[in-house]
Amino acid sequence: MPDELAHLDGEGRARMVDVGGKAETARVAIAEAFVEMTSETRDLMFGGGLPKGDAVAVARVAGLMAAKRTADLIPLCHPLRISHVAIEIEPEPTGTRIVATVETVARTGVEMEAMVAASTAALTVYDMVKGVERGVQITATRLMHKSGGKSGEWNR
Repeated sequence: MPDELAHLDGEGRARMVDVGGKAETARVAIAEAFVEMTSETRDLMFGGGLPKGDAVAVARVAGLMAAKRTADLIPLCHPLRISHVAIEIEPEPTGTRIVATVETVARTGVEMEAMVAASTAALTVYDMVKGVERGVQITATRLMHKSGGKSGEWNR
């Protein structure tokens, strides 16, 4: 069965891929998400002036927690022992950029953990600033890098 259909059995039913025969390798994935907002809202967020509090700190913790719970959220993901998660949240001219880096030594990659971490941090930023600006939007959540395993390194 082609690799792109690995989550389907011979009858087309969804299944969890058997990674038992794969070698454990060091794996890294980096994902990003953007939250667009006005410069006034961005300045409140990074200046600590939001009514709900420190959006950067809360979003960072939310991203960390989300990476660890990915297998609980995405049905066909394997539970992984994550060795490192970093969430960077930085101002951009049109809002904020969130970068999630996830690392492990495992038989399968951490792309979904990085994507879930970036997405959850972005949703948390949205929640923290929505009372100030209703038009905030999350855009361009995407994988930027992955390395490790049989397929090697990939960069956007």
